[in-house]
Amino acid sequence: MPGGARRAGLIVNPVAGLGGRVGLKGSDGAEIQRRARALGAEPRAQARAVEALRRLQRIAGVHVVAYPGEMGEDAARAAGLEVEVVGSIVAGETAAADTRRAAQEMQARGVDLLLFAGGDGTARDVYEALHSAAPSPGHRLSGQGGEPTGLEQAVLGIPAGVKIHSAVYATSAAHAGELAALYLQGRVGGLREAEVMDIDEEAFRRGSLSARLYGYLPVPYRASLVQGQKVPTSGEEESMAEIAADVAARMEPGVLYILAPGTTTRAIAREVGIEKTLLGVDVVRVTREPGTPAELVAADANEADLLRLLEEQAEGGVARIVVTPIGGQGYVLGRGNQQISPRVIRHVGKENVLVVSTPAKLHALAGQPLLVDTGDEAVDEMLSGYVMVVTGYNQRAVRKVAT
Repeated sequence: MPGGARRAGLIVNPVAGLGGRVGLKGSDGAEIQRRARALGAEPRAQARAVEALRRLQRIAGVHVVAYPGEMGEDAARAAGLEVEVVGSIVAGETAAADTRRAAQEMQARGVDLLLFAGGDGTARDVYEALHSAAPSPGHRLSGQGGEPTGLEQAVLGIPAGVKIHSAVYATSAAHAGELAALYLQGRVGGLREAEVMDIDEEAFRRGSLSARLYGYLPVPYRASLVQGQKVPTSGEEESMAEIAADVAARMEPGVLYILAPGTTTRAIAREVGIEKTLLGVDVVRVTREPGTPAELVAADANEADLLRLLEEQAEGGVARIVVTPIGGQGYVLGRGNQQISPRVIRHVGKENVLVVSTPAKLHALAGQPLLVDTGDEAVDEMLSGYVMVVTGYNQRAVRKVAT
C-alpha cells in the first residue's frame, strides 16, 4: 500500500439479498425489489457490512471513505468507525449507476482497499466502473495468473447477495473484515486476480442457469478467507443416481423433506416421482405404498411457506432438510438457498440436516471444509462440526463443516 496508508473505501448495495428468503432468486430491478418487499423481505447488506467493519476497529488510525447513508455511511457509523462521506444519493432510490459512480470516486480518492457489500450484480458494477477507468488493457498484476485486467485497485466483497458465484468475495462477512484488517496492516502481501461472474436473473427464475464471466478484480488473498469460483456440476449422473437411490430408499412416510436447489437433489426428487424445481426449494412427502410417487407438498417454496409447513407438521411430525454443496465453493447453507433460513434450520434441527454430494465435488474442494453462512452466528455455530455426507449407494464420507 502506498506510504503505509490505511484508507478503506466502502460501498453498500442497500437492496442486496432482498429477494433471497422470499424465493425470488435475486434482487436486481425495481419490480423484483417491490415484489420482495411486498412479501415481507428485509435487506441484509447493512447488517453484513457492519459485521465486517467491526473487525477494522482494532486498526489504529484507519480512515473509512464511504458513500452517504444507506450506501455505506450508516454501516460505518454503526460499526463505530470515523467516516468521511463523499458523493450523493437519493435515499431509497439507489441503483447500479450509484455503485459504479461510487467505485470510481473511491478509486480517484486513492483508497488502499475498496470494500463493497452485495452480490454478483454489485461485483459486476464495481468491475465495470473500475475497468472503464483502467489505464491500460494490457497491464497484468505482477506475478499473478489469469487474464489481464488493467486494474490495480485492491477490492474485496462482503457477501450479502442472493447469488454469489464470483470469487471476489470473502467466505463470510466476518472473514471479509478479518482479511481487510490484515491487508490494511500490511500482513497480506500481494493481490490475486479473482473472477467476476453474473447470471441472467430472468432466465434463472425460469429454471435456467446461464452464467457469464465478465472479468477479473484484484483481491487480497488468504486461502481460508476468500471463496472460490462456483464450478458447475456435469458428467456425474451415475453418482447422482446412486445418491438418489440411497436417499429415496431411506425416506420415511409422513416426514417432510425440504429439498434445496441443485442437480443432486433434483435426482432425488425424480427418484421418488417428483419433477423438482432445479433452482428453487421444494418440499415432498413419501407415501406408505411402495412404488407410489411422493407427494409434492410445495414447489419453489420461500421462507414463509417453509415455516408454515413446519408449524403444520409440528404435532409429532418430523422434517428434514436435504442440501448439496456448491461446486468449487463448498457452501451447503446460506448461499443460493436462503429460503432455508436460520428460523427454518432451528425448527428442523441440525440432526435432521442431510448433506449429499458426489465424490468428485468433495474431491474438488481439496480438503477444504464444507461451509455455512446463514447470517446468524448462533445457527452457523450449531451447524459446525463434522457431518456424514451421502456420496453413493451405502457410501458415506465424513467432512468438517465450518462457519
